[in-house]
Amino acid sequence: MKTSDYTLLSFRFLMMLAVLLLVSACRAPEGPLQLSGDVPEAAGWQAATVLEGLEHPWAVVWLNETDMLITERPGRLRLVRDGLLLPESVAGVPQVFASGQGGLLDVSLHPGFAENGLVYLTYAAGDKDANRTTLARGVFTGEALMDVEVIFETNVAKTGNQHFGSRMAWLPDGHLLVSIADGGNYIRFDGGWIREQAQNPANHLGTVVKLTDEGQPAAGAPFIAADAEGEVVLPEIWTLGHRNIQGLAVDPLSGAVWANEHGARGGDELNLLQPGANYGWPLVTYSREYHFTRITRRTAKPGMTDPLVVWTPAQAPSGLVVYRGDVFPGWRGDVFSGGLVSGEVRRVILDGETVTGEEKLTIGARVRDVRQGPDGFLYVLTDEENGRLLRIEPL
Repeated sequence: MKTSDYTLLSFRFLMMLAVLLLVSACRAPEGPLQLSGDVPEAAGWQAATVLEGLEHPWAVVWLNETDMLITERPGRLRLVRDGLLLPESVAGVPQVFASGQGGLLDVSLHPGFAENGLVYLTYAAGDKDANRTTLARGVFTGEALMDVEVIFETNVAKTGNQHFGSRMAWLPDGHLLVSIADGGNYIRFDGGWIREQAQNPANHLGTVVKLTDEGQPAAGAPFIAADAEGEVVLPEIWTLGHRNIQGLAVDPLSGAVWANEHGARGGDELNLLQPGANYGWPLVTYSREYHFTRITRRTAKPGMTDPLVVWTPAQAPSGLVVYRGDVFPGWRGDVFSGGLVSGEVRRVILDGETVTGEEKLTIGARVRDVRQGPDGFLYVLTDEENGRLLRIEPL
């Protein structure tokens, strides 16, 4: 056989080997959980448009039975009064870094809002070279936010315009949970990828923090007690090992805390959060890199908490609620999770805290927020240039 023939065979062998390695690397990660793909359509519902004309809305909260506040990612806080969207935005909103995934994000009311009028906002602050997930609060007068002050921000600044989080949820004890994302894809930070900071208890990236209503660390920090090696551990960190939580909800009946979380390519998660738990990112994940190769071969590891649902293909989850209304009695106690990429709401059917099935409510647009209104209906915000607030009603 000629030398050229050996060279050709070697080249073909190397090409076949490369293809096999690539196929192996791109295969969906296997683990203890079955990946959740398509599911049946839920029956007995329809979507009715309540409002439109919102520019990339991010979150909605009710002030009373008819009035609402809605955040728009470009940096506006909109007021709905007597069911009508007012043309002028609410004054007093802090300046935001409105780029990419950054901007004005979540809005929440203090549990004592009726007495103190306190409204809480999360947003991206800074610029492309140095920005932080930030929490501010102010007093809503009915027309404007007054006495606005920043009460918390991440202890490190990052670059770029990706992965800020950020949702808020109030615990029964009056403390506030805030989700903070890992900082972005393929961004360098402190000599490595920024996502690796999700395992670093010395900063806020990739965590859920527990704060007082004044933005201070809440008592009973779980990681302080767990640390036995003298590492720096921030007392406000409640859970860590997260990529990008954009849905956070407390069950008003049981007090259980649920979170949905973006994976990269696939591997989105629904988690039941427990104080002091590590949810694994990026050391443990079912998701893959955007260029298809694996982030890690581990989908489970001792000392790290498994998700309850893994969505592959990606849902790009955003907005989360535990339904406790009376309009849909058969849905009570189930979790509803919005999907940006999927354009649907997933009903995660629960028996207590055990997942028994899923259904989908196809919306046909990017779902940014899912809430239960004071009237017992489910409401959905669509993330569009002409964003809408939809009400889910029985047929």
